[in-house]
Amino acid sequence: QLQASGGGLVQAGGSLRLSCVGSGHSFRSYTLAWFRQAPGNEREFVAAVSWGHGRTDYADSVKDRFSISRDNAKKTVYLQMNSLKPEDSAIYYCAAQSMGSVRTPQYGYWGQGTQVTVSS
Repeated sequence: QLQASGGGLVQAGGSLRLSCVGSGHSFRSYTLAWFRQAPGNEREFVAAVSWGHGRTDYADSVKDRFSISRDNAKKTVYLQMNSLKPEDSAIYYCAAQSMGSVRTPQYGYWGQGTQVTVSS
């Protein structure tokens, strides 16, 4: 079970940090990721962090602006979002346990989503 939080309304150029708290003993062994979905669009990959060495992967659209990290002791994954743009507005979902490529929305567990709105 995953619980996401931290979304909100922010002006362009601002920052937000999303958090996603998990439960269960296997959390530390899962790849964790963030996806987002804007109205009328498909769910798209944002960032992922592996379970082993903590290797990260980012969509080109957020690279150098967003940072994903994990704290296994707290069973939490974070998404630090800087230099936000209006096109970053979407519902952001956390996910755990990749069932295929980390960039495809095929994960075993999903959070409920948190709304991020960036005003121009």
